[in-house]
Amino acid sequence: MEREASVQRRTRETEIAVELRLDGAGEAHVETGIPFFDHLLDSFARHGLFDLRVRAKGDLEVDQHHTVEDVGIVLGQALRKAVGDGAGLRRFGSARIPMADARIQVDLDLSNRPYLVYRVELPREWVGNFDAALVEDFLYAFCIHGGVDLHVEKSYGHNVHHIVEGVFKGLGRALDEATTRDPRVRGALSTKGSL
Repeated sequence: MEREASVQRRTRETEIAVELRLDGAGEAHVETGIPFFDHLLDSFARHGLFDLRVRAKGDLEVDQHHTVEDVGIVLGQALRKAVGDGAGLRRFGSARIPMADARIQVDLDLSNRPYLVYRVELPREWVGNFDAALVEDFLYAFCIHGGVDLHVEKSYGHNVHHIVEGVFKGLGRALDEATTRDPRVRGALSTKGSL
């Protein structure tokens, strides 16, 4: 059974289309109008071994916020749709990512009880023309709409590029682990019987 989803969202501020295949090969085709954000989403897909297509048009003349947040919303919705009832999944995933000067820890639970703990202080907010402070907004939207309990922590690091790229690589690897099927798991991995 294919674990994939396509989701679209259109508002007066953005038009977003996401296609996600959990059992992929890390192929990404991303066009958001924000080059560094494209790079982050590509890193997420490659290190999670997901196939990902993102097409986003937003009011970038106003701000990057609407585009980044709405991609998080739609990617979260696609994840929830692709995961379905969560039967057979390991459910939990963790990744520790070293990236030059930085080390990032990502832990998550596909509990369908969304929560975000984001302990990532940035020495400055911009990487080129990308507002790196928006990473937290992206992750919050992703968690709420994907039903993900996500904890992200920077152990150390000073290069903003390395820090936020480590976050996205860690998210991909932890999510790959959590969405892996375990033949020993019957139904959802929960004492409730469902997620």
